[in-house]
Amino acid sequence: MKRIKLLLISTVLMVQGTMAQDAGEILKKMDEVLYSSKDMMGKNRIVLIDKNGKEKIREAIFKQKGNDKRLFRFTKPASQDGISTLSLPNDVMYLYLPSFGKERRISSGVKSQKFAGTDFTYEDMEAKTFVEKYTGTLLGEEGDLLVLELIPKSPKSGYSKLITKVNKEHYYPVYTEYYDKGGNKIKIAKYTFKKIGKYWNSEVIEMTDLKKNHTTKMIMYDVKYDTGLNDDEFTVRKLKQ
Repeated sequence: MKRIKLLLISTVLMVQGTMAQDAGEILKKMDEVLYSSKDMMGKNRIVLIDKNGKEKIREAIFKQKGNDKRLFRFTKPASQDGISTLSLPNDVMYLYLPSFGKERRISSGVKSQKFAGTDFTYEDMEAKTFVEKYTGTLLGEEGDLLVLELIPKSPKSGYSKLITKVNKEHYYPVYTEYYDKGGNKIKIAKYTFKKIGKYWNSEVIEMTDLKKNHTTKMIMYDVKYDTGLNDDEFTVRKLKQ
């Protein structure tokens, strides 16, 4: 009996180890898909939908280089024009508000706050790989999807965990659930990917706040890859322009 128990324990540990290893490989493959280009730039239509179905439309531009530099700037309406975020290596992030005429660095402790009235937080907006942000566990499969549990590596994250479903063939996310520190499911995200040339592009990201019954759709268009963006495009000086 003791021998059987030991065999069962060993089997469970081996399975858990394999699952953890598989999850790590899946995260790496996701990063390879999402950050495979040298750079990218394009436009973003942001649709805010309240609980009554009423919509507000905003426009923005974005630029990204590698896996750790990202600039996001609102262009419409006039009340939002110029509001920008800049995500840089080593967990550095800046916010620029034209009404103040001055940038401010966003500390890790406030990255769980919502960005400019959307359902995305500053944490959601930062340029950071999955491998860098999360420790993953493979929970299983659902048809053509892999189901992962992601635990944030940073104790300052606004989330206790994410449950993410990943396309088994192409390794891009399809669906994500976000849980707060109390273990409550607070948001869900749905993704629509489209191939542009050799790259998979997240054409639509739909984020829903379950408590407020409010949704933000980010629709990317006019996306261009490998345009040769210079590092000078990702500076505080450019953030204000």
